[in-house]
Amino acid sequence: MMATGMNLEVRLTRDPDDVAEAQALRYHVFYEEMNAQPTPAMAAAKRDFDDFDADCDHLLVLDHSQPAGQTVVGTYRLLPQRVAERRGGFYSSSEYDLSPFVSMFAAGGGLLELGRSCVRAEYRTTATIQLLWRAITQYLVEKNVTHMFGCASLPGTDPQKLALPLSYLHHHHLAPAEFRVRALPDRFVSMNMLPPEQISLRRALVQLPPLVKGYLRLGCYVGEGAVVDHQFGTTDVFILLPVGRIAGRYLNHFEREDAMVALA
Repeated sequence: MMATGMNLEVRLTRDPDDVAEAQALRYHVFYEEMNAQPTPAMAAAKRDFDDFDADCDHLLVLDHSQPAGQTVVGTYRLLPQRVAERRGGFYSSSEYDLSPFVSMFAAGGGLLELGRSCVRAEYRTTATIQLLWRAITQYLVEKNVTHMFGCASLPGTDPQKLALPLSYLHHHHLAPAEFRVRALPDRFVSMNMLPPEQISLRRALVQLPPLVKGYLRLGCYVGEGAVVDHQFGTTDVFILLPVGRIAGRYLNHFEREDAMVALA
């Protein structure tokens, strides 16, 4: 899979050199820009990595005008269901009990986990995100994906300071009970902190990261309960996006800015 736009190229890869460069970008954004806490091995290598990287597809945005080794300016990590089954599960299962929706939707093999998304600061533009989502859309079609999901992060590890946006997500975007994913018991943080009448929609949306707001525009659901991730310095929420909910609104209309998911 390859696409181009302006001076940028989008490429789907598992090539170790490409993945290493994506890991270096992730390290810069997550650990240097956002102050996550690297392991000693990550700090020594200046790369963000885990055991999932070797099995995932990596979607890259490249600017070939940049110096060698710094051409990757955006990335998304994609883990298809059949690969996850072979390796023993999804990354999100360390935070959430995925069994409700996996048992309901897994029969056709159409689940896709999204994660590790980041874009270098000077490339956080509509054009860059448009390229990423065109490529993701092509991937959805090629892999017959029916449901995308993953963990999205709000900055900070004090859920009380995030009471407004978390309560807004709980009251307005909670997944239907029959396939509602719930945070693992030992990590569960209630998102139901404020009653609906105390929630200002405008203020809640202002406090949500652009990535989460983008998923909401696409029609996502959220799981029940947040999870504090101390390594990354974030509070995570579970995002579930049925492809059928977005097809009619956005998948064929990438020229519209409100279809673009802007990364934090």
